Amino acid sequence: MTITKSASSPSTRRKPPAKPAHKPAAPPEPPPVETLFFSRDESWLHFNERVLEEAQDPSNPLLERVKFLAITASNLDEFVEIRVAGILQRIEDGISMPQPADEGGLSPQERLDRLSVLLANFVQTQYACWNEQLLPALEKEKIRTLKFAQLSTKQRAHALDFYASEVDPLLTPVTIDPSHPFPRVLNKALCIALLLRHKRKGNTTTALGVVTVPRSLPRLVCLPSSTGSYDFILLHELIESQVDKMFPGYEVLSRSAFRVTRNSNLYMQEEESRSVLESVRSELHNRRKGDAVRLEIEDGANEDIIERLRTNFELDPWQVFRTKGPVNLSRMMNLPSEVKRSDLKYPDFKAREFKLDAKSTDIFDQIRKGDILFHHPFDSYKVVEDFITAGALDPHVMSMKQTLYRTSKDSSIFRALTDAGQSKEVTVVVELMARFDEDSNIRWARELEDAGVGVYHGIFGLKTHCKLALLVRRDPDGVIRRYVHLGTGNYNPVTSRFYTDISLLTANPEITAAVQHVFNYLTAEAESDGYKPLLVAPLTMASTFLDLITREAEHAKAGQPAGIIAKVNGLLDRATVEALYEASIAGVQIELIVRGMCSLRPGVKGLSENIRVRSIVGRFLEHSRIFTFENGGSPEMFCGSADWMARNLHERCEVVFPVTDPALRDRLRNEILGSYLADTRKARLLQPDGHYVRATHKGQGFSAQTHLMCLADPSMGDTSTPPADE
Repeated sequence: MTITKSASSPSTRRKPPAKPAHKPAAPPEPPPVETLFFSRDESWLHFNERVLEEAQDPSNPLLERVKFLAITASNLDEFVEIRVAGILQRIEDGISMPQPADEGGLSPQERLDRLSVLLANFVQTQYACWNEQLLPALEKEKIRTLKFAQLSTKQRAHALDFYASEVDPLLTPVTIDPSHPFPRVLNKALCIALLLRHKRKGNTTTALGVVTVPRSLPRLVCLPSSTGSYDFILLHELIESQVDKMFPGYEVLSRSAFRVTRNSNLYMQEEESRSVLESVRSELHNRRKGDAVRLEIEDGANEDIIERLRTNFELDPWQVFRTKGPVNLSRMMNLPSEVKRSDLKYPDFKAREFKLDAKSTDIFDQIRKGDILFHHPFDSYKVVEDFITAGALDPHVMSMKQTLYRTSKDSSIFRALTDAGQSKEVTVVVELMARFDEDSNIRWARELEDAGVGVYHGIFGLKTHCKLALLVRRDPDGVIRRYVHLGTGNYNPVTSRFYTDISLLTANPEITAAVQHVFNYLTAEAESDGYKPLLVAPLTMASTFLDLITREAEHAKAGQPAGIIAKVNGLLDRATVEALYEASIAGVQIELIVRGMCSLRPGVKGLSENIRVRSIVGRFLEHSRIFTFENGGSPEMFCGSADWMARNLHERCEVVFPVTDPALRDRLRNEILGSYLADTRKARLLQPDGHYVRATHKGQGFSAQTHLMCLADPSMGDTSTPPADE
């Protein structure tokens, strides 16, 4: 059976025999394959719902719940300015044809109609969580966000002092009239709208006023409070209390905070006259002024204000979201850092530090003895930083090559590359279009160039998403060797503390030579036959994964050991999903750990009944990609930067690498994947109807992330394995 050649599942391709009149009706046939792909956008919303569940979960520390709520708001911002904006753009371009089955099989307008309802419901649930669960719990712990009228005399004096010295000099009040057009409100900038009436006698007309809340100031203003208490006022609330002074000739009839989200897609075109860096800079400027997609405004805002704003931004009514609380909940991310209450946060965790064995002279000596695998953040990311720094400082290292997708400000990795540029051959491939990191990546690219580093931007039209670092060294024995770091995560020491990722350090000649060929591809677009044993997108990865999945199906048909375990962030690629369906039909047992979007429908009899999909949302963001194929009893394991999504397999430069050392494979299979598959506390199981349900457990259940933290830091407590019945 080949799913891609038919719109029907195997049981629908045959016409059923005529039913005798005296027999009961046959059960309904399974739905066609087209209905067996969940919509990408709706699957994403289900993921954000799982994050919101963590904010609603009273078993999580209170301030961590606030963080989870802020994360859902940040996630939703990106979804609106990229995905919703993209659908609106298609409608504006006159595209009305239904999308492929793996996009839900709906036309852009139908997708938008469904999403508008789902988005409205989600926002309602967000603010219900804030108002009904988090605010009362915070207040119980003496953590309050106050209105200006609620401030004590001392707090009011402090707030007004802060306003006069820090806020007022940054404000620009604008009254909208023929000589003062509506200001260009930047994407996601918090503003205050005011309904004004001139105090001139006999004047009955109203005008709209706008004040932009300064982005450079904290959204939460700390107030003096009693010992053990924490009081804050939101910055826009403080500004609203003083707007009468900004418009002395007007009576302020009403005021309300609002925020506009704009289309943030970058529409790049290759032009010989412009470098990629110049093109990205130009498009970033346009992003700040993109078409409005959403208006958020406080619930209870004056209807005249809402209608004037909606008309100005050319929005339909469904694009107006009335918030029953602070506009932009993502700003509440700052609250936990302002409140010094360790009892309301996750317990401290100390990552396992890497140490050289007694007989190794340096990191290079250690790598020559065998591959080294790390699971961050349980294993400290410092070892990766030290590897790059060693390359910069070691006089025997002759050249360095590295990819950078996202890194952090003042990163030791960035400093090491800059320093190395003074004395070594250093090549860095910087991805300028890492979404929302474009500005910083442009700055870093220029600084690296100024330091003498050769900076390249990969292949136009393909994002460079692979995580590679290659050091070439003349070792003490006189032999020139390559040393490589391959990873699943960005070279970002900050996010490495709360993203789970895999790192591999190796001097394996086959792998390091292949990495060299990948860099040649990135800098010269020089394709090669020498990528094995790596899987490289967009060249060999997609077809190799399909071959590996098909091989498992053949093993199952032959009665040999067959099975697939895959841990990814997203599973949307239709060809991959169809290959997994085929493998399931052949009898392959398939375990999928998919953090976010998943278009595969598991548990459908006759099609995917051998496939189970789980999502784990917890303290750390699950970011590692791990793939295991039983291969008839000779298992193969891979890790890498790519998800099973079309963008990763066909539109990005990605690398997936094999893990061949038996001890490292055992760790991946048993300690890491085994823990995730046993999780009963943070795991949600995808059902055939598209909904997720929590895994069942007895007692406290088993948390993979907690277990892995305890293995790394025994001081945290119990390191027992999950009970056999869980």
